[in-house]
Amino acid sequence: MIGRIGLAALTALTLAGCERDNPQLFNLRSADRTPDEFAILPTKPLETPADLSTLPPPNPGGVSRTDPAPQADAILALGGNPTGGTRADGALVSAVSRYGVQAGIRDQLATEDLEFRRKNDGLFLERVFNVNVYFKAYRTQSLDQHAELERLRALGVRTVAAPPEAD
Repeated sequence: MIGRIGLAALTALTLAGCERDNPQLFNLRSADRTPDEFAILPTKPLETPADLSTLPPPNPGGVSRTDPAPQADAILALGGNPTGGTRADGALVSAVSRYGVQAGIRDQLATEDLEFRRKNDGLFLERVFNVNVYFKAYRTQSLDQHAELERLRALGVRTVAAPPEAD
């Protein structure tokens, strides 16, 4: 009886450690089933218009004026026009695309990153015991902020917001 349970548990652990379709290097899932406090947005306060005849027609299942719109609110708070889109930022778009824009770059990067994560998703026991290997996998791509600070200062570049000193 115990031998069969042990064999079943070993088989389950082995199969769980072999899952490689979409490797998760940085596991942000919570162990408990509590709500995500960052996903809860308060609604805007209800307002009574000066003239009730100017109200828009009901829109069942549609967007309400009291629904939160965090992206539009952030654009508005920064002095932008939420309905303007990228046309309002023409100078920015032309500045960042001055060397050309590669079509489909997001899909290409997503594919390359998935392949990188598949190659670097940890050893067998790290996957079995759900050990976080995110920082180890991306270590070669990380920037040494203190070495970069010294390099920029040696070039005479003003570094107003310097990183804190290393311990």
